[in-house]
Amino acid sequence: MKTFLASPALVLISVVCLASASFAQGATPILDRGQNGWTSETVADGLDYPWDVVRDGDRLILTEKAGNVVIVDNGEIRRFAVETSAPLRAEGGAGLLGLALASDFSESGRAFFYYSYEAESGPANRVVSASFDGSAWRETGILVDAIPGHRLYNGGRIAIGPDSHLYVTTGWTENYDLPQNLDSLAGKVLRVTLDGEVPSDNPFAGSPIYSYGHRNPQGLAWSPKGELFVSEHGQAALDEINLVEAGGNYGWPGIQGNETRDGMQTPFVHSGNSTWAQSGIAFAGEELLLAALQGRGLYVLDQENRTLRPVFETGERYRQVLPVGDDLYVITTNRSPRGQGPSSDSLIRLSPTP
Repeated sequence: MKTFLASPALVLISVVCLASASFAQGATPILDRGQNGWTSETVADGLDYPWDVVRDGDRLILTEKAGNVVIVDNGEIRRFAVETSAPLRAEGGAGLLGLALASDFSESGRAFFYYSYEAESGPANRVVSASFDGSAWRETGILVDAIPGHRLYNGGRIAIGPDSHLYVTTGWTENYDLPQNLDSLAGKVLRVTLDGEVPSDNPFAGSPIYSYGHRNPQGLAWSPKGELFVSEHGQAALDEINLVEAGGNYGWPGIQGNETRDGMQTPFVHSGNSTWAQSGIAFAGEELLLAALQGRGLYVLDQENRTLRPVFETGERYRQVLPVGDDLYVITTNRSPRGQGPSSDSLIRLSPTP
């Protein structure tokens, strides 16, 4: 196990100071601030395709898809390789993707990862538990295995919901049959306990499937009312934000956009003929934020008009957003899964302009 301290390619520009456990929205809603209502500061640069960012007290913890975890803590950056039970498959959009921390992570070191590997049957993904002892991250158990994988479409977001269960997004793997097939884990949102068991109140008895008919979902967020929103990439346009309910069928590949079909749900909002390629999403108070790759910036959902408005744009591909206090943290993945674009990425803090 090798542990690396910050190198010249990974330079701390400013100290992360995180004091509030939840977003404390200022007097002006994000929707009304406009793009001139924020100042930006690079917290860390030299990152290598970061995919997720979470918070533990004053620390920010990030995954890099090549297999590393980066911790930003009190002005110091540390990078660790994650010890996994199978070699990581990091081609294209595959790799070490989603990360969630147990509620007692500060004491137990328990966490959860979504990562890609090569199974005997081909590309696959799994959800695992892991532990961090202060010097190494090690896989400790497999919660969900043999999720169909792909070079590009792996889903990959995981999050612990208000019900204390683990939610997982999976990609469709470019197979038009699998998202509608309840015997396959591809193109789904899954729900399991933190020990990998199927909850007794899941919509399909004995199955981890919570909803289906998804294409490549990469965002999970709950509103203050407990509503689950899921973001997913469309085929060429028609990116979607779905308001997801247990057992719901969200249409792919049968319908998209405003199309309808019995038994299938239309999206809460979609991008029409343009594309946002939104990935991570998060609620800041009652406002839903979206980190957009193709849209190259951070957006907020205008729920009344069912559209997105830009919050902040730097011309970079934004992968995930994390509200902390009145600030918003975003990570970039400027290199596309197809290998195009610059390889250096950043963690950026957006602060409201006084």
